[in-house]
Amino acid sequence: MIDLDENKRILQDMKIRLDSLEKSIGRIEELETRLKELEDQTLIDGFWSDTKKSNTVLQEIKEIKAKYNGLKDIKQSLDSLIEMNDFLLLENDEDLANELSEKTKSLNKDLDKLEIKMYLSGKFDKNNAIITLHPGAGGTESQDWVQMLYRMYCRWAANNGYTVKETDYLEGEEAGIKSVTAMIIGEYAYGYLKGEMGVHRLVRISPFDAGGRRHTSFASVEVLPEISDDIELEINPDDLRIDTYRSSGAGGQHINKTSSAVRITHIPTNIVTTCQSERSQLQNKETAMKMLKSKLLDLKEKENKDKIEDLKGIQKDIAWGSQIRSYVFCPYTLVKDHRTNYEVGNVEAVMNRRN
Repeated sequence: MIDLDENKRILQDMKIRLDSLEKSIGRIEELETRLKELEDQTLIDGFWSDTKKSNTVLQEIKEIKAKYNGLKDIKQSLDSLIEMNDFLLLENDEDLANELSEKTKSLNKDLDKLEIKMYLSGKFDKNNAIITLHPGAGGTESQDWVQMLYRMYCRWAANNGYTVKETDYLEGEEAGIKSVTAMIIGEYAYGYLKGEMGVHRLVRISPFDAGGRRHTSFASVEVLPEISDDIELEINPDDLRIDTYRSSGAGGQHINKTSSAVRITHIPTNIVTTCQSERSQLQNKETAMKMLKSKLLDLKEKENKDKIEDLKGIQKDIAWGSQIRSYVFCPYTLVKDHRTNYEVGNVEAVMNRRN
């Protein structure tokens, strides 16, 4: 039999969190009012002739509906569970109490997810994410570390309903990955992953060292939002060098038969994007160009420049002193985020994305 008094405390705490969330994003009644205003706009003559404006309105309608439905559903379920808890405090029913406990846990998880989504309110948080991993100091060790990290992010994506689409993959000479770029496709992918950007450090007994010594390896993780076509970014064509080459790796019969892979270099910043995942050179060029725009937009905002021509593209070393997180496998197990000092002892669970 569950502790009904404790369960009621949990439900009341959830109610406080929901009220706080509602205040921060607008009460349900306010969302209803704004939603009606926007839907009325879609009925005005000539609304659909202005594509840019109509897309903006439709996007806001979609966002408000997501907030509105999320708040409304959780609020109704929470009220129902509070009533059930009060009833069970008066009438003992073990089966119903167990059902209440399971529903409380499930609703608590739904509220957690809603809170995260509501607080991911950055300009590009809802977008797909472009994630790129490179090895740093450590040679084969670091290339193997890149492969471990890439597996971790792929598992996270799969466990959370996201699709992973590789755009570029270069195997290491002995083991691991020299570099990999992939698109994580799904709502809020960038919002969830943007905190992963930085240098990641590994400490372990090396499987490549016959002496069984402990090694430290580094890898960089770059996370950028996929920007939509309606975002204007002027790039001088003369600043671009576009190379084509034969694709490598898995991908079907067209691989290595034609020069379908595309590499685009932005000469002033030395930013390079590549794509070899599509079947045609044109498709690869479009994808590589989209990734380049994302990188240039990110750099433009970081350097607070008005023009692309003014960008410098300075990058940190992938080595000691610049890591955001450490993953220690030996002599103890620990994952520590150096920005927040948050620590987790179960490194295997982190790497397998079980927590």
